[in-house]
Amino acid sequence: MMNVKRFLSRFFPVIPVALVLVPLFFGGGCANTTTPPTGGKKDTIPPVIVGLKPLPGAVGVSPHKTQIYITFDEYVTVKDPKSIYLSPPLEKNPRYRMRGKTLIVYFESDLDSNTTYTLDLTNAVADNNESNMYPGYTLTFSTGDRIDSMVVTGTVRDCNTLQPIKGATVMLYKDLADSALFLHRPDAAVKTDEWGFFSLRNIADTLYRLYALVDDGANNLYDPENDKVAFLDTIFRPTIVVNDTLPELLKYDMKDTVNCMARRSEHELYIFREKPTKQMIVNKERVGLRTAYLTFMAPNAQIDSIWVRGFPSRKLILQFNLQRDSLELWINDQRKRLPDTLHTFVDYLKTDSLGQLQPYTEHLRLSSEKVRAASKSSRRNLKHEDTTCVVKVTAEPERVEQYGFEFEFQYPLINEHFDSLRLISVNPRQQESAMKFTVTRDSLNLRRYTLMPVDKLQSGYEYKLKVPYRKFRDVNGFYNDSSEVKVSLPKDDKLSRLDLVLSEVHYYYIVDLLNEKRDRVLRSYRISSDCTLPFPYLKAGKYSIRITEDRNNNGLVDTGSLLEHRQPEKVKFYRLKGGSYVLDIKESTELEQPIDIAKLFAD
Repeated sequence: MMNVKRFLSRFFPVIPVALVLVPLFFGGGCANTTTPPTGGKKDTIPPVIVGLKPLPGAVGVSPHKTQIYITFDEYVTVKDPKSIYLSPPLEKNPRYRMRGKTLIVYFESDLDSNTTYTLDLTNAVADNNESNMYPGYTLTFSTGDRIDSMVVTGTVRDCNTLQPIKGATVMLYKDLADSALFLHRPDAAVKTDEWGFFSLRNIADTLYRLYALVDDGANNLYDPENDKVAFLDTIFRPTIVVNDTLPELLKYDMKDTVNCMARRSEHELYIFREKPTKQMIVNKERVGLRTAYLTFMAPNAQIDSIWVRGFPSRKLILQFNLQRDSLELWINDQRKRLPDTLHTFVDYLKTDSLGQLQPYTEHLRLSSEKVRAASKSSRRNLKHEDTTCVVKVTAEPERVEQYGFEFEFQYPLINEHFDSLRLISVNPRQQESAMKFTVTRDSLNLRRYTLMPVDKLQSGYEYKLKVPYRKFRDVNGFYNDSSEVKVSLPKDDKLSRLDLVLSEVHYYYIVDLLNEKRDRVLRSYRISSDCTLPFPYLKAGKYSIRITEDRNNNGLVDTGSLLEHRQPEKVKFYRLKGGSYVLDIKESTELEQPIDIAKLFAD
C-alpha cells in the first residue's frame, strides 16, 4: 500500500486521477487499516485525496449552507486554518470540522449565485501521525451553470529589497473605481507562496484592476493605516486559459528551485506602505533623566514650537529623523535637578475629526519613574562608562578612504574640541608626521561626526588618531576618556577590486554594494552623472549591486500612493547576462563592469 501511495503522490497530483484509483485503497489486497503497524520505515509520504464532494468542475452547486467534503487516504489534521482559502472571499473565513478521514469545509454565510469559486488547501493539512504536509489542491466549482476559465499569474515583491513576499493577498476587482479596494471584497483572491508567486485561476474573461495587500486585518479590505499595498498601473484582461497541465497551476515543493523559478510571471507587483493620512503623536517615552523621544503617525510633522515647563527653550536640544516622524529631545541643564515628570508642550498641526490639519497644543507628561527605578537598582553595579562621555570611534581598513574616522557619541555634546585631536601617519620606516584633517557633523544625527584626512592615504602606512582626555563634554556633564585608533589600508595580495562604469545617468541614484545575503551595505555612493565608482579591497566572494532611483535626492526610497496612481521609487539589482543577480569575485582580480542606468531602469 505504501508503494501505491508513493506512486499516486508522485505521478498523479491532479485529483480526478486519484479519484479513479480510489478502489486500489480499499481492495482485498490492503492491510487491515484498523490495526496499527508494529514497525517498519517512517512514513514520509503526504496524504492523498481519495474523495471530493462536490466534484472538481461541478456546476449548479447550491449557494445555501454549502459544505465541501474532502476525504483523504489517512487521518489528517488542519495545521493552519487560515490556509483554507476561498476565492472570492466571504466576509468571514471558511470554517471546518473533521469526520473520520474527511475534512468538511463550511461557510457562515451563503455563497453568491452564478459565481465560480476556488477553494485552496495549500499549507493547510498534514497527516495525523508524522505531520507530513499535504502539498495542496485547488478545488473549482460554480453556483451557476458554467466555470470561468481564465488565469493570471505574477509575483509580489518588497519595493525596497525586491525580496518575494510570502502570504500576501492578491486581489482582482471588476469594479475599476479607485475606491473599490477600500469598500468591498474582491471578485477573486489568492495568497502568494514562498517565492511571492501567485496564480489566480478560473476567473472571468473581463477587465480587472490588480492589487496585492499585506493584510494585517485579514478582512480582504485595504486599511491604509495598517496594511501594505501594491497595484498594477493599468487595467488588464487575462489572456491565459486554464489548463491543469500548466506549470503555473501545479503544486510544487517550495524547495524545488528549478520548477518554481520556471513558472511564468505575467505581472510584477511591488509592496509598499503608504504615508499615513492622519497626523498625531502616537508614542512618547522618557528614556533617560535628560532624554525623551516622540513619534508621529505620519512623516513631515509640522511643529511650531516645543517647550518643557521650568526650562527655557535654549536648554533643549532637538533632533528629527530624516522622515520627520520621530523626534529626540535632550535637556541641557546640569545644574538644575530634573523633576520626576517633564511637562512637555508641543505646538503642531494635528489631524482633526474632519481629516483636516489644525493647530493644536498637546500636553505630554514624561515620567521618570522607570528611569529612576532602573538607576537605583543598578547603582551598586555602576560602571566607569556610566559616568563618562562615551564615544565610539571606528576606522575600517576597507572603508577608511571613503568614510574616514567615524565618531558616534552616546549623547549630544555641549562642549567639543576637535582641534585637539592628533592624526599621525607612520611610514614604513616608522617615521611619524602630523596630518591635516576636516571634521563634519552628520546632517541627520547630531551625535555623529566624520573626520577625513586632507591628504590621500597610502598603502604601507599606518594611521593613528589620538583623542585626548576631557576634550568632549555631553549633556549629562560627563567628560570623555582618552583613546587611540589605528588603521592601515589593506595590503593582502588576494584582495580584489571592482569598478562600476555607469553611463546614461539622468537623475539622482544611490548605488550600493551588498553582501550575498543582501542584508549589509559594504559601500555606498550617491551619483547624478556618468561616473566610475571604485569598490576596492574586496575579499573573494559573492556580491550584489543595488541601484535606487532617488529623483528628489533626499536619500530615501519614497513610497507610492494608491489614489494618485504613483508607484514607489524604483529599486533595481544589476543582473548579469546569464540572468544571475550575483557577482562572483575571485581572488586577486580587477573587474570593470559597465552599467547602462537608463536601460536598467527601462526594463
